[in-house]
Amino acid sequence: MKKAIVLLILIQSSLLVNGQENKDFSLSFNHLALSVKDVNVSAKFYTDVLNLEIIPLPPEAKNVKWISLGDGKELHLLSIFKEEIKTNKAIHLALSTANFDEFVQNLTKMNITYSDFPGNLNKINIRPDGINQVFFQDPDGYWIEVNSINE
Repeated sequence: MKKAIVLLILIQSSLLVNGQENKDFSLSFNHLALSVKDVNVSAKFYTDVLNLEIIPLPPEAKNVKWISLGDGKELHLLSIFKEEIKTNKAIHLALSTANFDEFVQNLTKMNITYSDFPGNLNKINIRPDGINQVFFQDPDGYWIEVNSINE
């Protein structure tokens, strides 16, 4: 019996030392924040092009806009910092739509240039899982991917 207790104590202390103790929390995605030059220009882009809705904020939030991504997820636009924004296509916001062809037609109507992942203009990328996707940039150069929903 003493050996079993000692063994249990050693196992428990080993787990604590190795940082593998049971965690009583889980995480979920809440929001993505982007630093933008002009919060109003960026908000107009996200509402007009992506058909997203602005979340009302108090008047004192002058250089901030929150935009709903649906399902309690948000995009926060911040026009507070003045540092240069550097990004590449691998850093992107990805959204899905069941009306992919209609969405791409709308990009064309709005004269928004899109490409496949390698950068071929006005081409649709097909992922290995068969999902269609296009990439384009917002007014600050952030990359956005819109993909089809595999039904």
